[in-house]
Amino acid sequence: MSQAVSAPIRVGTRASVLATTQSQLVADQIAERLGRPVRLVEISTEGDRSQAAGTPLAGGSSTGVFVSALRDALLDGRVDVAVHSLKDLPTYPAEGIALVAIPGREDPRDVVVARDGLTLGELPVGSRVGTGSPRRAAQLHALGLGVEVAGLRGNVDTRIRKVRTGEYDAIVLARAGLARIGRLDEATEVLDPLQMLPAPGQGALAVECRDDDDLAAQLREALDDPRARAAVEAERAVLATLEGGCSAPIGALAEVVEGEDGEELWVRAIALSPDGGLSVRRSATGDPADAAGVGDRLAQEMLADGAADLDGSEHDPLDHSLDKVQNP
Repeated sequence: MSQAVSAPIRVGTRASVLATTQSQLVADQIAERLGRPVRLVEISTEGDRSQAAGTPLAGGSSTGVFVSALRDALLDGRVDVAVHSLKDLPTYPAEGIALVAIPGREDPRDVVVARDGLTLGELPVGSRVGTGSPRRAAQLHALGLGVEVAGLRGNVDTRIRKVRTGEYDAIVLARAGLARIGRLDEATEVLDPLQMLPAPGQGALAVECRDDDDLAAQLREALDDPRARAAVEAERAVLATLEGGCSAPIGALAEVVEGEDGEELWVRAIALSPDGGLSVRRSATGDPADAAGVGDRLAQEMLADGAADLDGSEHDPLDHSLDKVQNP
């Protein structure tokens, strides 16, 4: 299917402030680089309805929950393009849909928003730290700071308000989201990946369209960032391989850097028990052209090192006897 040249390109988006801001960024790039009119089309998703009702996400993860309604809108022709936070995308392909572009990536790190301008390390023992992410919760436990890690739901405004009202002493969020909606000054600390590895794909956007649409090749040429794509492909390969062998919280971060012989891909990953008591951590380097292969091999090594055994049982949060580090 293809669109008439004069027809507006319809970009599907969730209705939240962050989602519409991200989608507008992509829409503006499409308009500028393809010279086509573009309009946003808001689509309600199961994840948005769940958040509005204050009910937990199935399995405690947002992966896929915010995606399916947008993909349905693509397939039935209501929209021509869908924009997602890439970390929400399942790692398996969707029939009839192509991931055509990964635009330039925002800083993927996590941030702390805390009362009184405090950093994570400055919070008193017993402070209440909010997160809705098992990955963040496990890594917070692993730091051994003596804080209480509590569940957290809602949009960015709702979450930050809970710090301002004293319900939480601090919360942990993605830096990229705050940056995109112009609220980065709310962050009191940017967390070093040595403390907390981000979710695979965090900070990146995914642009999808129907795989039989002539628009696919145009969007890839106009929007895709090769370095961002290589990094994200490596991170998602780590996630896909680990998901096949374990259900532990997972963090991963890759970047393309200049080496002596050209560009190199650096990948770090961690899998943890939910209580943070045990973890398997590894890193690797490789060719950006083999990003998925680098990520897959790294994850296979982690499974061999015990990542598959990181179940939900309780451990001493300071006991990292399964930790494995390669090429730190």
